[in-house]
Amino acid sequence: MNNILEIKNLNKSYKKFELKNINLTIPAGYIMGYVGQNGAGKTTTINMINHICKYKEGSIKVDGITYEENPVKYKESIAFVGDESFFYPSAKISVIRKTLKDFYPTFNEDKFNSFIKKYNLPEKQKIDYFSRGMKVKLMFAATFSRDSKLLILDEATNGLDPVVREELLNDLQEYIENGSRSILFSTHVLSDLEEIADYITFIDEGRILVSKPKDEMLEDYLLVKGEPGQITGENSKYLIGIDHKAYNFEALIKTEDAEKIGSGFVIEKPEISQIMLHSIKERRQHEKRN
Repeated sequence: MNNILEIKNLNKSYKKFELKNINLTIPAGYIMGYVGQNGAGKTTTINMINHICKYKEGSIKVDGITYEENPVKYKESIAFVGDESFFYPSAKISVIRKTLKDFYPTFNEDKFNSFIKKYNLPEKQKIDYFSRGMKVKLMFAATFSRDSKLLILDEATNGLDPVVREELLNDLQEYIENGSRSILFSTHVLSDLEEIADYITFIDEGRILVSKPKDEMLEDYLLVKGEPGQITGENSKYLIGIDHKAYNFEALIKTEDAEKIGSGFVIEKPEISQIMLHSIKERRQHEKRN
C-alpha cells in the first residue's frame, strides 16, 4: 500500500518546547485526525511538513519524496486549508481563478467552476464581504480543484454552522475516494473526526501518546465512572488517567481489563475527546509519580 505521508523520527527543539521522535504514516485513501491541546506540537509538525520551518533530525516524505529530492514536486503534492482565508480581501472570484490557473500546473478550471456553483459563491462580490462559511468554501474549492496528494487541514472547520460543516465533511470523503490522496486533519472539533477519520493520533507536549485506527481505538477503551471509595490498590492499576471530581471519578480502562476492576462501576463507550483527555492525564500523572 502506498503511503502518502511518512514521518520518521522527527525532532525539533526550541528554547521552551521540544518535538520529539514523531512518527506518522498515512496510507493513500485515508484520513488521519491529529489532535492535542494548544501548544502540543500540532502546528509545529504541520509547519515542518509544509517546509515553513526546518528540522535537523528525522525525515518527511510526501507521496514518496522528500523536499530535498524535488522541492517543486514536493510542494505541488501538498494542499493546505487553515482557519483564516488565504485570499486577498479585495479580490473577486475571477481574480482567484486566474491566480490559481497561473500558479498551479494541475489546477482544473472546470472543476473549480463546478464547486463555485455547488457552494453558491457570488462571482461579483469581493472576498472581504464573504461570510466565514463562504471563505472556507472558497478555500476548499481551490483545494479540490488541484491534483495534490496530501491535504492538510488546520482548524479549517472551526466556527462553521452544522449545515456547512456536514457538506464539507462529505466533500472531504469524496476527495479521497479514488485512493490516491490522503488528509491530515488537525482540529479541536473532535466530532468531525468521529465522523470521517480513519486514524487518530494524540500528541501532548511534543510527544505522540497514541496513534492507531479510529475504530480500533474506540474498541480498545471503555469509560469507567464510580465513587472515590471504589478505587482500591488492586483495581487502580487498571484505571487510566483518573479524574477525581467532587463526588465521583472518571477514568479509562482497556476493554480487555474491564472484568478485573470489580463490580458496581458505570461502564460506557468513550468518545475520542474522552480518550484523548484521559491519555494526557495519565501521561502527566505518570511523570509526577516518577
